[in-house]
Amino acid sequence: MSVSGSSARSTLIVQLSPTRNAKLSFTVQLILTLFWLAWAVMLLFSADRNYEQNYLYYAFFGLAVVFFFYVMLQNTSIFGVQSYIEVTPQYIVQKFGVFRTKHIIQIPDIAAVHITPLALRITLHDGNQVYLDLKQVRKKRDLERIKNKVRDLADAHNFEVSDSVSSSI
Repeated sequence: MSVSGSSARSTLIVQLSPTRNAKLSFTVQLILTLFWLAWAVMLLFSADRNYEQNYLYYAFFGLAVVFFFYVMLQNTSIFGVQSYIEVTPQYIVQKFGVFRTKHIIQIPDIAAVHITPLALRITLHDGNQVYLDLKQVRKKRDLERIKNKVRDLADAHNFEVSDSVSSSI
């Protein structure tokens, strides 16, 4: 996902890895889905053509195909970046996949940001706190880019930034 235009330098988009917090890894999901597809195809080709409930095999196959596309859409970037964190001069957006809502935080609404090694805890002017989980960021370099961008925004928009340094050695 590339950014064009005059705001290219001021916008940061980092792709997230949704499989890091999944209950089943992408590989397991893919193997189960391929097994489901193979089973559905086997049922279709081995079914008696005169069987009255043959439409259930087609429904079973259709559901397998739909689930295969769902797994691919959620866990790969074949269809474009679906999970990302975007930091611009106007807002911060966190999106965890195609079928999940975006979390949008307006920069002028931010009173303070507390930066931890794998999260941003944002306090808004109305007292609400928003927790942005950074565990799914793929590269340490991208993690540092997000934190540095938030620090730069703090200088530009006059909100407080605090850092907690990990004490693990």
